[in-house]
Amino acid sequence: MKGPGFWRRRTSASVVKLGGVPVASQPWVVSDGLWELVEPLLPRRERRFRHPGRKRLPDREALQGILYVLYTGTAWTHLPAELGFGSGVTCWRRLDEWQQAGVWEQLHAVLLSRLRAAGKIEWERAIADSSQIQAKKGAPKQARARSIGAVRAPSTTSS
Repeated sequence: MKGPGFWRRRTSASVVKLGGVPVASQPWVVSDGLWELVEPLLPRRERRFRHPGRKRLPDREALQGILYVLYTGTAWTHLPAELGFGSGVTCWRRLDEWQQAGVWEQLHAVLLSRLRAAGKIEWERAIADSSQIQAKKGAPKQARARSIGAVRAPSTTSS
């Protein structure tokens, strides 16, 4: 039987080395290094002095819950409470709140600038599509596309 230390919650992610590069075996666990980049970008929400309500779930746990759902494909309402990430609805609300605050765009810019400074971006493998690059208006217009709508065809059974 294992001792009492076995049941304690671990504070760091378990790490597996893949080709000499450390990779988290649970990719939704936010490392301290990543958290140092993300935390300053998150909006601060002060608790009300009068009627403060329930204490807010810490942002790091909410982020891990978001990453868990996105990684596993689990429905927001089926996020396991045993993981300590709060409810799925809480994580979804935090995701929406951060999206409205522009956190993800800022984080994307920070990570790209760090990768660019380190020379770690492989431009030969880059792909641009319309979800990442806005299509500008004013591009040359192409010829009008032929309609593929329903048209009465001649009957083959009667003349």
